Amino acid sequence: MAAHSARIFAIVVIFYSSYIVGIYNAARASSLMQLAAENSSHHSVEPQSHFLTETELEGGRSNSRHPRWFPFYTIGRFSNALCTGNNRLTGTCVLSGECTDTTGVAAGSCSTITNQAVCCIYQRTCGASTTYNNTYFYNSNYPGTYAGGGRCTIVITPPDSSICQLRIDFMALSLAPPNGDGLCNTDALTITGGSSRVPTICGENAGQHVYVDFNGVTPITITVATSSSYVFNRIWQFQLRMLACASSTLAPSGCLQYHLSSSGTVASFNYASAASSSLNTIGVPGTRQLANLAYGICVRMGAGMCSISWSQVSSDTYSFTMTNDVGAIDPSLLATAAVQSQDCTTDFIIIPNPLQGGVALAGDRFCGLGFSATTSFTKPFVLYAVTDGNEDADISNRGFYLSFSQVACPVI
Repeated sequence: MAAHSARIFAIVVIFYSSYIVGIYNAARASSLMQLAAENSSHHSVEPQSHFLTETELEGGRSNSRHPRWFPFYTIGRFSNALCTGNNRLTGTCVLSGECTDTTGVAAGSCSTITNQAVCCIYQRTCGASTTYNNTYFYNSNYPGTYAGGGRCTIVITPPDSSICQLRIDFMALSLAPPNGDGLCNTDALTITGGSSRVPTICGENAGQHVYVDFNGVTPITITVATSSSYVFNRIWQFQLRMLACASSTLAPSGCLQYHLSSSGTVASFNYASAASSSLNTIGVPGTRQLANLAYGICVRMGAGMCSISWSQVSSDTYSFTMTNDVGAIDPSLLATAAVQSQDCTTDFIIIPNPLQGGVALAGDRFCGLGFSATTSFTKPFVLYAVTDGNEDADISNRGFYLSFSQVACPVI
């Protein structure tokens, strides 16, 4: 009797195991058929994209317009939500088979429903293309460094016209520095194909970011060009995030950078408190500032906020050194009003309708070697950065590194 019961139990186990495997295979086949249809329509080998809402951009859950659900073991289902992998990168929750089929990297489990769901991270290097949101682009040999030589590119194509912007976060970016005149003539990062202009960038820029407007469904190409004749350990890793046209986190027109917090810091490209080691065309210590820039840095206005205040980062006396000779003045005067100037025609920042100490200023340009705390009530909150191509008189300048803080409206 016991042996008969055991045989019946074994048959039941085999039956249900086969049933479960069948359900999984059907789910995976359905997913791959849908993926193939999407790829055919978008000419891509990537899985369905998920486009950033405000919650996603700030680290929350995906609100995809077309989430896919996978029946699994008939006990539940899970969506393709954003997830954080065990490598601390952002991915998408998919079946492990789909992650493998789309050349993703499984970085831990992401569902309590089934251990077949993995946080899939999409990483690409030189010569790649993608239509997938939250793709990571990095140098050959990453996380090791790259000695240089040649061009490394990635092409990002929006899946349809509902996508308006690409946000590129420089999680790591260390290229050869500009020459003493601020020109990126050794290494250069260029971003082309969008409808908004992005300047050529080089040097040290980890932690910076840029927004690029898509021109319809035209691809955007990121190119890192490096010289093998210059000995330098390059490294880069970018996070590429697509923004839907309906997203509340789209950067306003004219904003190359867009900060969503009520307070923080902004810095010019290649900013550092150390002086440049290169000489400029007249043979004196050059500038760290990149030449020929003109762009906007915007801050999203928070609820109940009426103005924004800008000031030098107090821990760094070189945090506003944009024009003139740093070495020619008493170091104790750096970062003071005594060396602030508003007679600016070459390198400067613009703050619309500025006030200092509650008094409106006649001009909106700031240059020199110091910057006093400045407030603006003009919306949107924005600071413009401008540099020209002549750095002969700007000796050992670093650029700018400023704090910002939004100020609440008075209670009436």
